[in-house]
Amino acid sequence: MATLPFQDRSQAGRLLAAELASRHLGPKTIVLALPRGGVEVGAAVAEALKVPLDVIVVRKLGVPWQPELAMGALAGDTCILDHPLIAGLEISRQQIDAVIAREAREMERRETLYRGGLPPPSLGGRTVVLVDDGLATGSTMLAAVRHVRAMQPQKLIVAVPVGSPQACSHLGKEADECICLALPEPFVAVGAWYRDFRQVTDAEVGQILKRYRITVAASTTEPRS
Repeated sequence: MATLPFQDRSQAGRLLAAELASRHLGPKTIVLALPRGGVEVGAAVAEALKVPLDVIVVRKLGVPWQPELAMGALAGDTCILDHPLIAGLEISRQQIDAVIAREAREMERRETLYRGGLPPPSLGGRTVVLVDDGLATGSTMLAAVRHVRAMQPQKLIVAVPVGSPQACSHLGKEADECICLALPEPFVAVGAWYRDFRQVTDAEVGQILKRYRITVAASTTEPRS
């Protein structure tokens, strides 16, 4: 288990890469990071493992009157909803659809901004490592896993520096493997386990991805080992 707190996301990513390196992931591995914070972690992982880096844009679906409380998540055309929560709070279908529409627009904006017009990478037959800076409820990562699974990767791994035991246990049943360096209890929040947990900007995400840009050619030829 990792010693907490992590200094920052880059340090956490390097520690995560060391754990992943022992898995012999193979030559067709790609890291997909969840923006924004997960991109700093993912960049450190990709750099250490010498594999491509890209993003998977996922949006939390917040309760209309309490946006920080997730009632689901959206990734591509994959939408997951917390039906017991929705029923308990008596959230209407109209309210749900309005939140989905708003977050779909934001997801499209970020896809365009981060990718610069390039298409998403081909994932079929590859080892996909989904990276974020931590898992609290795990709802956004769950949407990412189900979306990527539909693209038929050979292997799907969730990898995070820190997470709640409940979220990591659940994701371990959805992915082929869930790697989590630390499972503190009580969990509190992801940011509680980093000394430096500053906000990552869109501009910083763009700068990181520019260094690791996956071209159309790279998605159709043999990736780096």
